Amino acid sequence: MRSIANDAKKSPIVGLSERVYESTKLAALFDVLVDQGCPADEILGNVNLTVDEVHSPKSRISLAELMTACKNAIRLSSDPHLPYRIGTSIHISAYGMYGFAILCCPDFRKAMVFAELYHALAAPLATIEFTEQEGSASWVIEPNARAAADPQIYRFITEMQIGIHISLMRDIMGSAFTPDQINLAYPKADDFSLPADQIGCGLSFASRTNQIVFRSAWLDQAANLGNKTTYPTVVAHCDDLLNDLKSRIGIAGEIRVLLLRNITNPPTLAAIAKLLEVSDRSLRRQLREQGISFRGLLDELRMQIALKYLRTTRLANEDIALALGFSDATNFRRAFRRWTNKSPSEIRGE
Repeated sequence: MRSIANDAKKSPIVGLSERVYESTKLAALFDVLVDQGCPADEILGNVNLTVDEVHSPKSRISLAELMTACKNAIRLSSDPHLPYRIGTSIHISAYGMYGFAILCCPDFRKAMVFAELYHALAAPLATIEFTEQEGSASWVIEPNARAAADPQIYRFITEMQIGIHISLMRDIMGSAFTPDQINLAYPKADDFSLPADQIGCGLSFASRTNQIVFRSAWLDQAANLGNKTTYPTVVAHCDDLLNDLKSRIGIAGEIRVLLLRNITNPPTLAAIAKLLEVSDRSLRRQLREQGISFRGLLDELRMQIALKYLRTTRLANEDIALALGFSDATNFRRAFRRWTNKSPSEIRGE
């Protein structure tokens, strides 16, 4: 299956604890739970925002805080379709310039490509990938690596993102938009699930990936709200927003990029300092100012990659250890338990 976004620009690599995202998704979750009668202070438990700040355009949150709010939601609500309900409450207008750019795309295929390329602007708890082949199109959704360590959060984020996708597709293509099939990479659960009757298609569980499948014919329709003149201007504004995001994550983002170039044999702090044309001392100081250590950055990346391999591949622990630069599987298992409080086999069994 060929991606039509092969030339995607590099998105900034943001740490889970960096407070750089607008509170759009958190606000949607908050509003749904408040409407259900949940106490506001409990919804925001361990989230560093006040009730008054939830809807403020000046507020910034981290992905870790957003995931904490998702955990609070699971605890507070018995709604069997809660994550999907939250997702579908988010409309294109909630996404500011990113949403406006999607709306202005002159055709729907460009809208799909843009949504994927600039997804970093949407406080992404999951990666998204659009593909199209032989009359069929699909979105593949994979929650971030930290979510992979908690099966319930993994399902919650997947179903919320599916709700967001369906809501946005209906916003731009019309309310009649209906997928042909939704595949989920986990077994059916009893606590919450997707409402097949509201979505309008069948659900398949224990599949290879989380996937929304629909006919390519939907993409052939005229984009009546698209504008060829406005679109380039709005994309330029989104480029500025991406650059602003990169500046907010600072030196840590640059180091993550350099480490990922060769995670099997990662460069030392001294080597990275030389590449960035700063002294070792200056680099350590800048990391300290961001509340991050070099070892912490390397461990964070290794953990994320390990979780992805364990959830989405059948690679043996020995192979994962080698890919991440560990001398043997024993050292990898020891480090993995330190990162997640779980063994690799526990993750595979979930």
